[in-house]
Amino acid sequence: MLNKKTVDDLKVTGKRVLVRCDFNVPLKDGVITDENRITAALPTIKKLIDEGARVILCSHMGKPKGEVKPELSLAPVAKRLSELLGKEVVFAKDDNVVGENAKAA
Repeated sequence: MLNKKTVDDLKVTGKRVLVRCDFNVPLKDGVITDENRITAALPTIKKLIDEGARVILCSHMGKPKGEVKPELSLAPVAKRLSELLGKEVVFAKDDNVVGENAKAA
């Protein structure tokens, strides 16, 4: 048995927790066609929220050759997450990894 820590081992009350998620979901015309990756992340996200953490989720769909493509936006994922969690998920739209919108959020 490995001695790796899991989310169950963390004390997150009052802390900001950065969670790297694989939200690279298939989209067709801006609509999610398979939300399995989103629903797979829900137990971890909910646990952290329930334990009093301020959860920051990060993911990406891609930026081919450094070019921003609107069809690869995670905005539909943020919208669906809001619905599934029953609370607002603030989407920080930035062209940089951590831009001004993310900092403000």
